[in-house]
Amino acid sequence: MNSVNHTHMHEATIDEIVITVVMARVTDFFGFFVYAIASALVFPRLFFPTFDPVTGTLLSFAIFSLAFLARPVASMSGRVIQRKIGRAGKVTLALVILGTATMAIGMLPGYDSIGWWAPVLLAVLRICQGLGLGGAWDGLTLQLQHSAPENRQGFYAMVPQLGGPIGFVVAASLFYVLTGFLTEEEFFTFGWRFTFFAVLAVNVVSLFARLRLLNADWGVEEELVTSAPMRELITNQWRPILLSAFLPLASYALFHMVTVFPLGITNLFTGRDVSDILFLQLIGGTLAVFAVIATGVLADRFGRRYVLGVSTVLILVLCLLIGTLVTNPAVFIVFGFVVLGLTYGQASAIVPRRFERKYRYSGTALATNLSWILGAAFAPLVGLALVAGFGLWAAAIYLLSGAVVTFVALRILSNSEAAT
Repeated sequence: MNSVNHTHMHEATIDEIVITVVMARVTDFFGFFVYAIASALVFPRLFFPTFDPVTGTLLSFAIFSLAFLARPVASMSGRVIQRKIGRAGKVTLALVILGTATMAIGMLPGYDSIGWWAPVLLAVLRICQGLGLGGAWDGLTLQLQHSAPENRQGFYAMVPQLGGPIGFVVAASLFYVLTGFLTEEEFFTFGWRFTFFAVLAVNVVSLFARLRLLNADWGVEEELVTSAPMRELITNQWRPILLSAFLPLASYALFHMVTVFPLGITNLFTGRDVSDILFLQLIGGTLAVFAVIATGVLADRFGRRYVLGVSTVLILVLCLLIGTLVTNPAVFIVFGFVVLGLTYGQASAIVPRRFERKYRYSGTALATNLSWILGAAFAPLVGLALVAGFGLWAAAIYLLSGAVVTFVALRILSNSEAAT
């Protein structure tokens, strides 16, 4: 049977794997941040105009979190779908759902046109986006780690993480151009919608690249890309699942505290032009790309735990600087993005090899979804609510709590390895 399958497959080279993984992750995060930026700049005014600006933004951020809650549902149902139509079929279906929902958001009328149906439909479509993202888990990142040379594990683990800052830079660039060159009326009438159509176009290209790689011969055992029974997975692998969820918590929380959070704060509490903040974020995002690359070199030399530990300490420094978000936003934003790159570069790769092989595919998917929910889903909502109620210092405490969780998880990982 295997010989028959291989006759219809091309052999994937490491260069092709790297390019496709980066492309897939950039497109994922591009769409992710297009919605995230719109949730801070557009949706409060378009879908919640009857509320005061702070409440409208909080409601927008609440809808933003729905996609994260939907992802585990899609991941679990995707296991059944994958057994019936294969991994490529499941990924195709998921990306079609994601693309359709994204295009529909770009065409959605506002509250002034259809009343309360506007935010309801936005919430439904946001859930559909989460279902698409959760179902699109393809295991490419996991397979790249197994294809990497033994002495370059840190470097190749960094490669998929480039998608985060690059995807943000592309999304922020679009909004920077649109907010800078369109009038306010033009931007809110049709300008913001262009970004969602751009996401759809990029996703189509990404889909074909993924399918080519999913149908390629990786030289990786089938066991590593096969879903495991859920009850058996949780019973036997609950410890690495929790460790994998808690280790990158600070990094995932920081993701939104330097991207969406500053936009919301600027819009609501300062008189600054949002284009200026987007420009600072473009500088920071570019530096974050280089910081992610640096983690690959550092991890191969000093180890992933060392890189994650040191970068988490830097989050404490960033918390002390949160006041500059109002007085001198360049300090918090640019430094924050550099810290993000250092924390995020190795965050998702530190534990997967601790899963037993037959659980690695499903365990990594489940832990990733849990980590995004715990660390990132509610970060803009909680951060803004704390600032509105108590001040910026409260948001700093919230971010610090994520760093504490990561430190504790690192300590548990160190102790368990010492015990074995």
